[in-house]
Amino acid sequence: MRSKDGSDDDRPPDNWHGEKRSNASHASVSDPESKLYRKSSVAPAQLSYTGHVLTANRHGLVVNVRASTADGYAERDVAATMLADVCRPDTRVTVGADKNYDTRGFVSACRKMKVTPHVARNTRRTGGSAIDGRTTRPLSQRRRKCIEQCFGWVKTIGPIRRVMVRSLAKVDQLLTLTMAAYNLIRLRSLVALRPQLP
Repeated sequence: MRSKDGSDDDRPPDNWHGEKRSNASHASVSDPESKLYRKSSVAPAQLSYTGHVLTANRHGLVVNVRASTADGYAERDVAATMLADVCRPDTRVTVGADKNYDTRGFVSACRKMKVTPHVARNTRRTGGSAIDGRTTRPLSQRRRKCIEQCFGWVKTIGPIRRVMVRSLAKVDQLLTLTMAAYNLIRLRSLVALRPQLP
């Protein structure tokens, strides 16, 4: 990370003690598409991309995957785009998501595409939850676990915990290939669970 105005060119690149950094004032020299991003209020800001995965509810197979630049709105915006890729006008589609997706923009985008949003309600948000009485049924924790399983696999066995490539296009390609490998392993498990035919 270096300052965009070049004011820190003469100092060591990893000494940021006591100085604030932001995407507005600083940028990566080696990977300008990556952005500073914090996973939580107690985590440090790191150069990151965001990975998005859409899984099938029944078998837990990955049906769509994307990488995007990290910002606070990428999850919901990319999720709506990914849903538009898989929904069909003649088939009923539902989507399950956590409290982060309980926003008026995401819920209205789902309804326009005729996708039923089963989103966990966020009643502490200013203005209340965007979910109305039509979709307040609780989503099964077993269904939510499917998405966490694929992220856990790609971080422990796959190469996603520390990505060694630069640029958004290469990170997106790496994430897609890794999720394809996850699907192959998941298919092996599903075939083993299938009852043997005579």
